[in-house]
Amino acid sequence: MQNQFNELIKKDRERRKKNNVEISFLDYLNIVKENPVTTMLAHERMFEIITKPGTKIIKTEDYPRLRRIYGNDVIKKYNFFDNDFFGIDKTIMEIVRYFHSASMRGEESRQVLYLVGPVGSGKSSLMEALKKALEISEPIYALKGCPMREEPLHLIPKHLRDEFEELLGVKIEGDLCPICRYRLLNDYQAEYENFPVVTVDFSIRSRKGIAVVPPVDPNNQDTSVLIGSVDISKMDLYPEDDPRVLSLNGAFNTGNRGLIEFIEIFKNDTEYLHTIITATQEKSIPSPGKGSMIYFDGIILAHSNEAEWNKFKSDHTNEAILDRIVKIEVPYCLELNQETKIYNKILKKSNFKAHIAPHTIEVASMFAILSRLNQSNKIDMISKMRIYNGEEIVEKDTTKKIDIQELRDEGPKEGFSGISTRFIMKSIDNALSESEHNCINPILIMESLVKAVKATDMGEDEKNKLLGFLQDTIKKEYNRILEKEVTKAFIYGYREQAETLFNNYLDHAEAYVNKVKIKDENTGEELDPDEKFMESIESQIGLTGSAATGFRNDVTSYMFSMLRNNQVIDYTSYEPLKEAIEKKLISSVRELSRVITQAKVRDKSQNEKYNAMVEEMKRAGYCDYCCNVVLKYAANNLWKD
Repeated sequence: MQNQFNELIKKDRERRKKNNVEISFLDYLNIVKENPVTTMLAHERMFEIITKPGTKIIKTEDYPRLRRIYGNDVIKKYNFFDNDFFGIDKTIMEIVRYFHSASMRGEESRQVLYLVGPVGSGKSSLMEALKKALEISEPIYALKGCPMREEPLHLIPKHLRDEFEELLGVKIEGDLCPICRYRLLNDYQAEYENFPVVTVDFSIRSRKGIAVVPPVDPNNQDTSVLIGSVDISKMDLYPEDDPRVLSLNGAFNTGNRGLIEFIEIFKNDTEYLHTIITATQEKSIPSPGKGSMIYFDGIILAHSNEAEWNKFKSDHTNEAILDRIVKIEVPYCLELNQETKIYNKILKKSNFKAHIAPHTIEVASMFAILSRLNQSNKIDMISKMRIYNGEEIVEKDTTKKIDIQELRDEGPKEGFSGISTRFIMKSIDNALSESEHNCINPILIMESLVKAVKATDMGEDEKNKLLGFLQDTIKKEYNRILEKEVTKAFIYGYREQAETLFNNYLDHAEAYVNKVKIKDENTGEELDPDEKFMESIESQIGLTGSAATGFRNDVTSYMFSMLRNNQVIDYTSYEPLKEAIEKKLISSVRELSRVITQAKVRDKSQNEKYNAMVEEMKRAGYCDYCCNVVLKYAANNLWKD
């Protein structure tokens, strides 16, 4: 084992030696000649880092669920963000588009990237991802000893730049900082070819290429935090305008060629932010004391909540800064499937090892999503949540599918209020900590969320609304899910029976729509389509009369369109029909499952069926304890006499 440790240390040391090199300026010119991207500016470097792991182009026309959510948009998913961010694909696409545009040295290379959204929506996490990406990126070349870690090509005099640009195949942008200019003239007698060049990396902790500016007390806002200061101890040694008195250690100095993050940016006074004006548009920052402006090439990131943005935006005196901001909204996730991924990701990183029963995280996610949605006159909240999750919902007694865009138009600011991810995670953590059997289940998580809501400091109306979701809306939805779960466990070959019902319905619906007979496979007899059979399924989702007729037409045309696109057809292909089939199966065994689950004393046959059901539920992810809990809950809540 000691040899393994030693080997690991040696390998790391060798790698660091390779990454920390010192070369002459002439050697650097040869490197640039061979590989012009060496001189990438900050935005271009970040775009390269984000896109290097790969990009997936998703055409929604090939994915029915995504088409229902995004329409005909083309979705780009970036592997760089894929394992850590869920439900904010559009936001991530906007961020990458910003870096793409800025990498082309367009107008957005001179703009602040500003994220706005509610607490816990992922703004800080996105910033952390960008900072950590820089930390693990390849080192860059810089002038040795430069406090700004600046690009070595700044040494080339203005009158020779055109010739050097042609020879190297690059565009040279920027000027020497005051300190390097002094050193060039005095230490190297203006012979810039002798100025040494070194490799430097990025580090959050060491403030190398990455600077973080937290909100500053308005009564103590010192611009030295941003642009450095004059070293008073050297004032007796050098003149006031001598570069040697400068301490270029502010955020804009250390973040040069990397990035600067402004946390809760608008908590600062406007005057404190004036450095941003020149740092963006002119790509230069003030020098401490009486020095000249200093060239700056860096990404300026900022974030805050919406209330602070609205307050800042309403003051017309802030127009200069507002004009230099690219605003990107980071709302809460509104897709149930993606919300569950967020909590599962966080739980994987924790030390909790307790068993989590099926649908536990889903129930917690439902509460989060419902709290973020606006009430609609068109549909109930659970159906709205399912539509936002990409499921297909048909209006009752019609064949009309509810348009997701109409719902979004009703609530353009959905996702900017509601319960945060942190609130849900704290409730899950509390449930895990208090679990006596090393297992949590949906019933326990609902109780934990009720306690958390009652303990919060919010208005009574809001509190009652949230409690209503938990004690009524979500409880009913969980009862529906659990009944389907028990039915699946109870019916041997559930999927096969569902597929049989689906295929039979499809045969009869197709014959009905095309006004043809159905041939009996056993007798060869030609029969009329069985309308009673179709009605027994359609009635499960409230379709009768002309609505049922329209439904048969819809199902038939939908399946033919799937066949034309070479897509696999099964009973889950068309969401409304899937729901109807599942309800049909549930109703067919409800009485039997009720009797067996509730029975305190079972006969031999009932006991065998009950034990088989329990084993099937355990195969579906339940442990002995949570299986016992949910079946007792089912007996007391699902099939009350």
